[in-house]
Amino acid sequence: MASEPVARAVAEEVARWGAMRQTGVSLRYMMEFGARPTERTLLLAAQFLHKELPIRIARRALDLESLPFGLSSKPAILKVRDWYVDSFRDIRSFPEVRSKEDELAFTQMIKMIRVRHTNVVPTIALGMQQLKEDLGGSKKFPLGIDEIHQFLDRFYMSRIGIRMLIGQHVAWHDPDPEPGVIGLINTKMSPMTVARIASEDARAICMREYGSAPDVDIYGDPDFTFPYVTPHLHLMIFELVKNSLRAVQERYMNSDKHAPPVRIIVADGAEDVTIKISDEGGGIPRSGLSRIFTYLYSTAENPPDLDEHNEGVTMAGYGYGIPISRLYARYFGGDLQIISMEGYGTDAYLHLSRLGDSEEPLP
Repeated sequence: MASEPVARAVAEEVARWGAMRQTGVSLRYMMEFGARPTERTLLLAAQFLHKELPIRIARRALDLESLPFGLSSKPAILKVRDWYVDSFRDIRSFPEVRSKEDELAFTQMIKMIRVRHTNVVPTIALGMQQLKEDLGGSKKFPLGIDEIHQFLDRFYMSRIGIRMLIGQHVAWHDPDPEPGVIGLINTKMSPMTVARIASEDARAICMREYGSAPDVDIYGDPDFTFPYVTPHLHLMIFELVKNSLRAVQERYMNSDKHAPPVRIIVADGAEDVTIKISDEGGGIPRSGLSRIFTYLYSTAENPPDLDEHNEGVTMAGYGYGIPISRLYARYFGGDLQIISMEGYGTDAYLHLSRLGDSEEPLP
């Protein structure tokens, strides 16, 4: 454990770096640097990350210290803050990147930082669940709770950006990348294929929890491809299909009727690629629609307890799948809309921007 003077010095440095302005990185930069990575481009990218990552990480550590309603003092939030402070300290203590050997060592370090932060989202969800219990349940949101939702939107959007920067740099070191893949960006990604894999993964979770799962029917051009980050799309479709499967399964599990399938339609538009996920799971009450993008609301009637002994993926309950999915869509300029018909079902529209050579800086 660090001594008090050391801890104070680290806190002061975090505050100093957190006050610096971050530098936006455009998609064109990522594509150009990753198309033909050389020793020089990798070195330049590592030098940039050596200066940029501490700013972004310090900002998040500072944000976690000043949350309302006592959220900053929750053990789960303190744990996440410690992860960010540890990662800040690791990067700041790393010497200047001057050689190929330095760059490789730096890449291994930020790879480990990415692993360290893998469970940030569920751990913060635990802190939010603790806050929700303190507030007496999700139907008693006090004035000012929007501040927490806005903070979490900023925090998670920044986390996506940090993981994109680290993941892209690490992926540039792949000695045998797939054709058309530049770092994390697949220039010829098939949304039909991603939808099929994500749906199979979601159905496996449903089968594990209920013993059966509705079918998922997918419609669209199997030959259609466009540039996108495959893990991002997988996460979004997985979360949305998982919600739909649970809703249908719970509506029909005690019925003599056959559970209708969840339907996915992939449309190639002039401006966006749109993926529609439809179910007949009974829909969401109109009073709940305004809250589905908040972090204290779940569509599950009996949300499970989230603790250190329950780290597996479950069907629903933590209240962050839908808002996180919208942030992933918005990261590249897309969006997520939910339209519900109570008594029938829900349609989710995932609008995805085509990843071209935009020079707009990403969050």
